[in-house]
Amino acid sequence: MKRLSLLGLIMLLLLVVLAGCQTEEKKVVIASKPHSEQYILAEMLTQLIETHTDITVEQKLGIGGGTANIQPAMLAGEIDIYPEYSGTGWLFVLKQELINDPDALYESVMSMYQSEFNIVWLDRYGFNNTYALAVAGSIADEFQLETYSDLVDKSPMLTFGAEYDFYEREDGYPGLEAIYGFDFMEKKELDIGLKYEAIGSGEIDVVNAFSTDGLLKEYGLKVLKDDQNFFPSYQAATLIRQETLDQYPELKDVLNKLANQISDDEMIEMNYQVEKENLDPKDVARKFLEDKGLI
Repeated sequence: MKRLSLLGLIMLLLLVVLAGCQTEEKKVVIASKPHSEQYILAEMLTQLIETHTDITVEQKLGIGGGTANIQPAMLAGEIDIYPEYSGTGWLFVLKQELINDPDALYESVMSMYQSEFNIVWLDRYGFNNTYALAVAGSIADEFQLETYSDLVDKSPMLTFGAEYDFYEREDGYPGLEAIYGFDFMEKKELDIGLKYEAIGSGEIDVVNAFSTDGLLKEYGLKVLKDDQNFFPSYQAATLIRQETLDQYPELKDVLNKLANQISDDEMIEMNYQVEKENLDPKDVARKFLEDKGLI
């Protein structure tokens, strides 16, 4: 009986030692919204973490509803990290009044997310996926157009095209007209799916667009600079739960390797590769990170 008790004690000690040797899995969950730009960014975040840390990444990509469903999941601790846009956080999530200055907007949304949600905005990637005006490349060259203010003087000679509701919204054409004083020769209402074809065929000269849309490259369009900051800024950056960052503090430096690394043109090119050349977002992300020397 005494021998059995001793044996039992030894076995118990062995189990305790083995349990102590087992390491808890280090894991984070990365999410994305359901469009190509977000797939590419989420792949970049995943590859940076897997290259520079021993943390495993679980991906939840293409979440329907985007921010509307990802934000609650972040608060519930079901998602740890995802790429977001400053204007979306400020206007859609926090429902605050527009701040036109891009830097002030970023500082404000960063501060309020920390105090309201305990979520950290890391450094910005460098590009701004906002509303924009784009012109045919030939028109831009002919009239030497760089900014919206440049476009004002030439607008009486040009045709503008946009979907119906852009002409109705105060943050659309009416606001632009009031701020800049555009006076286009003609304004056309177009189906949203036919806008790019219209400017590609020469039916219109100027179109409203998203500034990192891959179709800008396909049709050789030039995005003009909104030099009076009429449109809200949608600068992209990584969001991470403070609890996750406390658990894995090394993630801050790893994820901030993307700081100021992606220009508008580079994001357009990557979106084009995924949307028009059917490349895998994972491969597009890896090549970009390798070319930048980030992995």
